[in-house]
Amino acid sequence: TFNNVYSVGNSAQMGVEEVLQYMDETFDSEKDPKVKLLYMEKIDKPALLLKHASSLIRKGCRIAAVKAGASEAGSRAASSHTGALASSDAAADALFRKAGIVRCYGREDLISVASVFMHPELQGKNIAIITHAGGPAVMLTDRLSSGGLNVPDIKGEAAEELKTKLFPGSSVGNPIDFLATGTAEQLGIIIDYVNNKFDEIDAMVVIFGTPGLVEVYDVYDLLDKKMKTSEKPIFPVLPSVLTAEKEVKAFVEKGRVYFPDEVILGEALARVYHTPKPAPEKVELPVMDEKQIRAIVEEAADGYLAPGKVTALLDAAGIPRAKEFTTSQKEEVAKLAEQVGFPLVMKVVGPLHKSDVGGVSLNIRNNEKLVSEMSRMMQIEGAKGVLIQPMLSGTELFAGIKKEDKFGHLILFGLGGIFIEVLKDVRTTLAPLGRAEALSELKKLKSYKIIQGVRGMEGANEDLFANILMRLSALVKAAPEIAEMDLNPLLGSKQQVVAVDARIRIAK
Repeated sequence: TFNNVYSVGNSAQMGVEEVLQYMDETFDSEKDPKVKLLYMEKIDKPALLLKHASSLIRKGCRIAAVKAGASEAGSRAASSHTGALASSDAAADALFRKAGIVRCYGREDLISVASVFMHPELQGKNIAIITHAGGPAVMLTDRLSSGGLNVPDIKGEAAEELKTKLFPGSSVGNPIDFLATGTAEQLGIIIDYVNNKFDEIDAMVVIFGTPGLVEVYDVYDLLDKKMKTSEKPIFPVLPSVLTAEKEVKAFVEKGRVYFPDEVILGEALARVYHTPKPAPEKVELPVMDEKQIRAIVEEAADGYLAPGKVTALLDAAGIPRAKEFTTSQKEEVAKLAEQVGFPLVMKVVGPLHKSDVGGVSLNIRNNEKLVSEMSRMMQIEGAKGVLIQPMLSGTELFAGIKKEDKFGHLILFGLGGIFIEVLKDVRTTLAPLGRAEALSELKKLKSYKIIQGVRGMEGANEDLFANILMRLSALVKAAPEIAEMDLNPLLGSKQQVVAVDARIRIAK
């Protein structure tokens, strides 16, 4: 049942944001319900939503939301990698994570997450599954494992001792299967062992149904009593909603919330556990040359900045970059190459997606190759010159900015180079981005192990990468006119992370 229901219709006068504001400003920790469920199709005031949802969660509330109406139409029109990867739905995702809101995708999903909210909060990821039926336990184990939670093997003297108190054929390895003939008394013993002797376990799921041959009031009464005293959360899965209808009803009348399906519970439990706590209200950002940044941006026209302005802006923001020179004169390129040193990289200046038009040449080792590659690139449509840089090595990374209507600036990052288009393994966050949030989101990349370094690869310095992401946050605070920005690739090693290619679009 719901304590109260608010409907805002088409939000002509007020929206979900104002409802949350009212709930926050009038919140009474002793009287008000602490579980809030939201449905919305648009977010008109993201900052208001973030402020009051975060505040309510810090006061002990738990919030889940369905955000419908996602559309990819806007991202198809974007010209940069960042613009194509970012969307209003990605912005909503980032907002929810920053606020600590659990995102859901339908009514059943929302109710399942709310049911998890009605139990004590999960403090760790190690789950004990207690069951008298093998199949549901196997399905739940699969779902918890794929969702990033653990079902660890339970071994040792205490486990062997527990086994002696169960019927022959029972298993205590996790899942703890005490057979279809298992009793309420045995269930109580198992729960006590998990609470008092299996320190590695953080919570337990109890699966108990019946084919209808016997009543199970005693089991559900025992479960209710243990849930009152257990130091660890107990999530009850009672699948026999028809054959044990009366017993389930009696359990609910005691004020208990149960789950009819173990897989749905596993999905909801993983989602709730992996939703971060609200980000800090105040974020300390790096210091940069704001005066120089403002001078560059105020002088610039709408559109992409010229390469020289891009490098000046990166320098003012304190973002490390590769040494580079730009020229359109063949007679000048050899002199510039002497300053860079061989081997070097040449890139065409003008076209946005250089690799697609043959505008990138690697490992140039002599003047003959240097001049011939420049001649070839100057024939590319839209070429205005060439850019030369030292040939650097490292893990290719990506970082970017996208200004999203109403949300402000999104900071995106992941693996760089061509991998960004092939893998699309990118984290989207909402500025301002602090160090803790940046490092936490970095670890959620599917490609995180590559960034760490695998199979002899050095990997990249995570702290230096996080520092660049924080500098992007500080940059858009100083220059909100930045509509899109790509740093792709950044080359990362354990010693440095430097921008090798960058483009910035201004929209005033």
